[in-house]
Amino acid sequence: MICVSAQGLALAFAASQFTLGWSHSVTHTRWEETWEAGVAGLRPVEAMIQGPGAGMELPDGAWRVEGGWRYKLQVALQREVFLASSGATRSGWDFCAAGQCQEIGASEGPPIRIWWAESCPGRTG
Repeated sequence: MICVSAQGLALAFAASQFTLGWSHSVTHTRWEETWEAGVAGLRPVEAMIQGPGAGMELPDGAWRVEGGWRYKLQVALQREVFLASSGATRSGWDFCAAGQCQEIGASEGPPIRIWWAESCPGRTG
């Protein structure tokens, strides 16, 4: 079960994959990451960006797709992931799993936590 704790929300998704999406705070270009989730933890596997910009350079091996560029991520397995929630950007994070999407972190608050568990505490999803 993918668990998300964000600003008083406790969400649970029976899924093995999720997508995080957001807009760059300066260039307003879209960035998306696809993650795999399971008992061992969370791992980003692929990303898509609309185009290069401040701090968003295209990595080696990126390939052109409709609407932007895709590339494979080589990041170690994570037990949990924390996302900033400053409220200083024009939008929060788009979290999508199991056919459902939820905007999280649009306003200032504690970090958003994402992790895998057999059962999520206080689940609402």
